[in-house]
Amino acid sequence: MKCAVSISLGSSKRDKRVETTLLGQPILLERIGTDGDQKKMRRLFQEMDGQVDAFGFGGADLGLEVDGRYHPLYSVAKLVDGIRTPVVDGGGVRAVVERQTARHLAHLLPDIQPKRALFCVGVGRYHMARGFLDAGYVVRFGDLAFGLDIPIFLHSLSALHRVARILLPVMGRVPFEWLYPTGEKQNEITPKYHAQYAWASVIADDFLYVKKHLPERMDGKIIVTNTTTPEDVELLRARGVSHLVTSTPRLDGRSFGTNMMEAALVALADKGRALSNAEIAGMLGEADMLPTVLALQGSEK
Repeated sequence: MKCAVSISLGSSKRDKRVETTLLGQPILLERIGTDGDQKKMRRLFQEMDGQVDAFGFGGADLGLEVDGRYHPLYSVAKLVDGIRTPVVDGGGVRAVVERQTARHLAHLLPDIQPKRALFCVGVGRYHMARGFLDAGYVVRFGDLAFGLDIPIFLHSLSALHRVARILLPVMGRVPFEWLYPTGEKQNEITPKYHAQYAWASVIADDFLYVKKHLPERMDGKIIVTNTTTPEDVELLRARGVSHLVTSTPRLDGRSFGTNMMEAALVALADKGRALSNAEIAGMLGEADMLPTVLALQGSEK
């Protein structure tokens, strides 16, 4: 039986182990959270190296691909340095699935107007942002504001490309905690940038970034994000959000985090390496790429 294990910087409260069948093959899937303990994470990778078919790296990206360039996040990538088993962070699955999110959303929620989308940190959801631009949206990027607390928003993809070329080689070497909320900071909400939230019909990104500066009222807004907890859903409902769209893909009708799904695909492919985007797309079907839409002020669609 194939085995894929996701080791995450996230909470251990969401740990799970299940034997299932995917794409006609039996597979063991396990998720292990380390509660932000990087030393524990490194130790687990070392202890399980060679004992499983693929690792998922959860809670952070090993690197970011923007405008055809891959920028390693060295403070994160060092945690898997020397590991022989393939390690994937879900970036390949996101590149394939999230590029289609806006196209699918046009059928699931056809009346979104005006077509304006705010991406909290565009470099982290680059392929999804490209998909929204392809679908005719006007897009703003909050990378400087949400990532560095510099109150400047970018109004074009070319501006995002310039900022990425300048900053990512530097930011890739700073401590992970500078870039992404960890520990108790993940629970903090400091309402800010109200005008930018108000401008957009759609706010998209990793939920911790969406929540970071969430205004008290978000009436009629659509949030496009990753997997959320029941508490997250109730938070958005209470603040008036109209719909929650989760782009986390499904495989054989089951929902997985992107790093777990990509690790499962790597294990099932049995190539002993990470898969290309084309190989991932070949293993996924159109139904696996559909986002899930939850009407927060009514019933699920």
